[in-house]
Amino acid sequence: MTQMAKQLLLVASVCLLAQLGLAQTYSVTDLGTLGGASSQAGAINASGQIAGNSSTVSSPAHAFLYSGSSLSDLGTLGGEYSVGLGVNASGWVTGYSTLADGTYRAFLYSGGTMTSLPTLGSTYGTGSAINASGQVVGQSYTAQNQEHAFLYSAGAVTDLGTLGGEYSTALGINTQGRVVGYAYRTDGNFHAFLWNGTSMKDLGTLGGSYSSGRAINDSGTITGQAYLAKNTKAHAFQFKNGKMTDLDTVGSTYSEGDAINRTGVVVGQMTVPGGINLTYHAFVIQNGKMTDLNSLIPANSGWVLIQATGISDAGKIVGYGTLNGNQRAFLLQ
Repeated sequence: MTQMAKQLLLVASVCLLAQLGLAQTYSVTDLGTLGGASSQAGAINASGQIAGNSSTVSSPAHAFLYSGSSLSDLGTLGGEYSVGLGVNASGWVTGYSTLADGTYRAFLYSGGTMTSLPTLGSTYGTGSAINASGQVVGQSYTAQNQEHAFLYSAGAVTDLGTLGGEYSTALGINTQGRVVGYAYRTDGNFHAFLWNGTSMKDLGTLGGSYSSGRAINDSGTITGQAYLAKNTKAHAFQFKNGKMTDLDTVGSTYSEGDAINRTGVVVGQMTVPGGINLTYHAFVIQNGKMTDLNSLIPANSGWVLIQATGISDAGKIVGYGTLNGNQRAFLLQ
């Protein structure tokens, strides 16, 4: 069976399980480290390549690309550490890295080389996500020392502005170049936004004062986090057809949607209901139901899955958790 046939079979199996209302179970792969004690995954592409970061024997974090069954150290821009946050279909990675002088920049890693991306006028910037065309979004300080969302495309960087306040951050981008994130308003609150190529649209909240867009798929469906009335809870949301919907079906105090795939399956992080202290677990939302991913992996595996940060169209999920007490990047498939 060809690799393409295997992927199609996997997608068909996931769709059938969803139609039957059955929860998919997963095997867990420890992605390992670059020689240090910990690792964390940030995103996964359609080919199963994964971007993230890991501690090394001499650094708290180096960006990595997991491809096949091994981690490749992407290095830095001359400083001590780097972090990989996004990967596109070509295996290009974005994130941020320190320079030798201690400042940090957004980077684009392609063809075996890590390149520093331009800023909006300062010495600081971070890359958050990258699409198939190599467009990168993130945040950078301006010459006025205000952090603004940016879009890097064809060698140029564009300031996406704000919703009237001083600060904004871009966290996700789709194939069409639509960008999501959060931006401050004139009232001092921040709201999720959609940048449609020319202007920034306020997506509102779930009744509270704050919200943040984290990811957008190619159909334009957005996920993120929004506060409820009185600002005592914040829940993962879906924004579709002009409407924001609360996705939290388990009654979490806090939850956030961090990634969404082509079919609208959302993954992220939630607090476990009950108990005095807040305990965070990774979740998946499909067929309208939020499920703790820890209930979908083998019992007594040694894993506690804390946050899911990426999901492919084939349903593979990445993130980080603890394995026998040590922080590790994971792949669920």
